[in-house]
Amino acid sequence: MRLRIFAALAALALLSAACGGSSDSVTVYSGRTENLIQPILDQFTEETGIAVEVRYGGSTDLALLIDEEGDRTPADVFISQSPGAIGFLAGKGHLQPIAGDTLDLVDAQFRNAAGLWVGMSGRVRVIVYNKDLVDPATLPSSVFDLTQDQYKGQVAIAPANGSFQDFVTAMREIHGDDVTADWLAGMAANDAQAYSNNSSIVQAVGRGEIPMGLVNHYYNFRLTTEEPSLASENFYLPAGDIGSLVIVTGIGILEASDNTDSANRLIEWMLGESAQTFFSQETLEYPLAADVAASDRLPVLETIGLTTYDFDQLGGGLERTKELIDASGLEAP
Repeated sequence: MRLRIFAALAALALLSAACGGSSDSVTVYSGRTENLIQPILDQFTEETGIAVEVRYGGSTDLALLIDEEGDRTPADVFISQSPGAIGFLAGKGHLQPIAGDTLDLVDAQFRNAAGLWVGMSGRVRVIVYNKDLVDPATLPSSVFDLTQDQYKGQVAIAPANGSFQDFVTAMREIHGDDVTADWLAGMAANDAQAYSNNSSIVQAVGRGEIPMGLVNHYYNFRLTTEEPSLASENFYLPAGDIGSLVIVTGIGILEASDNTDSANRLIEWMLGESAQTFFSQETLEYPLAADVAASDRLPVLETIGLTTYDFDQLGGGLERTKELIDASGLEAP
């Protein structure tokens, strides 16, 4: 009996360590896919000796799970593909402040005003189009133009994608719910084609399955590297148009974590040269810290008419955004 009790206690101790209870390990819930984040987490472990346990899933799904778990969550750190999901957690009181020196590595426009999360990398919303099917002169001057008859059945979107939902939330905050609801309904009426994610949109556009789609910039760069024959190009909408929104990937520490030292070390490392160079050169995103330059394959942010936004506004509007998308008639495949 004593041996069984001892074995059970030992197993419980090991489980607690794996769930973030040990200063030699940190538990991460990641809304970024494994191929985009695991290599640099492995490098962090190699350089610091701190083990990283990761649970992967959709950013919104994981944020809702953390909200459900509350103080019982085993997560120390949340990595979100979009600011909407991590902003949702900040608004619910599930995040604790990040160390000030770490926050200062990133410009104030790319982090939470209260220091509850910080951006790691940036992506720009673009129209990806098939250069064999579309004359660039016929591309719209605003994302709002896509509801016009000339684009009927010509545009791919990903209604369930976090970045699309962040874009819609930003549209709501800038232009209002009525304008946004009209645009969503107009896209549905104009037979916008729903895809599961950005990658599938770029692949479909490159194959000529559909002429154009709304995506983040880096998907086309990555896919054309793998498949140079794809006939897809990025088109950047003019400055000030919500269709050229810059969206950041966020990281924060859970309020329930008692492993804040290791969690802060991980965040500081993710904003350091090694991780920021990975974002620049491997995932072809815009690095936000450590004075690391973007890949020379990417246009300079200041030259492409980007639109920035108060990202703290995205989290509180996520649930209402999903309601508007559902009500519009745009359905995920």
